[in-house]
Amino acid sequence: MADKSDVTLPLSISAGIHIGVIIILALGIDFSHKPEPMQQVSAPAVKAVMVDQQKVANQVEKLKQEKRDAERREQERQAELERKAQEAKQAREREQAQIKQLEQERKQQEIETQKANEATKLAQVKQQQEKEKAVKAEADRKLKEQERKVAEDAAQKAAEKRKVEEAAAAKAETDRKQKEAEAKAKAEKAKADAEAKAEAKAKADAKAKADAKAKADAEAKARAQQEQEMADALAAEQAALSQTMNKQMQSEVGKYQAMIKSTIQRNLVVDESMRGKTCTVSVRLANDGFVISSQTKGGDPNVCRAAKAAILKAGKLPVSPDPAVYNLMKEINLIVEPTF
Repeated sequence: MADKSDVTLPLSISAGIHIGVIIILALGIDFSHKPEPMQQVSAPAVKAVMVDQQKVANQVEKLKQEKRDAERREQERQAELERKAQEAKQAREREQAQIKQLEQERKQQEIETQKANEATKLAQVKQQQEKEKAVKAEADRKLKEQERKVAEDAAQKAAEKRKVEEAAAAKAETDRKQKEAEAKAKAEKAKADAEAKAEAKAKADAKAKADAKAKADAEAKARAQQEQEMADALAAEQAALSQTMNKQMQSEVGKYQAMIKSTIQRNLVVDESMRGKTCTVSVRLANDGFVISSQTKGGDPNVCRAAKAAILKAGKLPVSPDPAVYNLMKEINLIVEPTF
């Protein structure tokens, strides 16, 4: 009975120590110092205590490893959370940058739209001015046409007057001949006593005839000169009218060339390397302004590429609805020079 008590007491002490160490580790207390030496017990009790201490040490190491694993997992979890937070931050920054870029593009589009509207209004004002000029030119043409008709009427009246004068001259000649015949008859009847008078009358008649012929020749020459002057005036008027129409057409071509250059400039993407440089471009246009083709004829390569891109972007260019003006500008050469 006494031997059993000697064994039970050390086992109870070992179990108590084991439970205490576990509690200390559970509470986070570092148990690294050696336990106070216990009172000397019998050999079997010491052996049991040593075995229990090994188990306790193993259990302590296991708990420490679990704690280290838990701390490592926590660090990994924190690192993952930080990585996800950084990715979310970068995504927000990219989204904000995209929103800022879209806002800048929207504002730029508004500016370009406003510029296009202003250019359209300016073109409309110029078109109205050109229309008013065309109306005035048409009024001037009608006035000149009326003046020409008045001149033609005057020429016709002059011709009629000339005919009347020619008829009067013919009648006078007939009367003269009749009088000559009467005079001759009278002369023959009174030849003896009137030879001197007849001779004098013959001379007078000859002179009158020569005067009449000279007068007729002078009138004919005057009429021919008047007709030539009227013909020259009519030719000069026709030439002036043709020159005016040519000037108007050239003005229309120049106006639409300026509008085409303005359209290309609006769509031209430039950089500093293009400053002071040009490119000659040949453009073929349909009658509705559609660009059939465009070719560069020479100049700076960068400006030429930008010019062709601007024409392609425009798609259509301004053309005159007047077929005659369109025929003059359906194939045009333009010099494109970037503006800054």
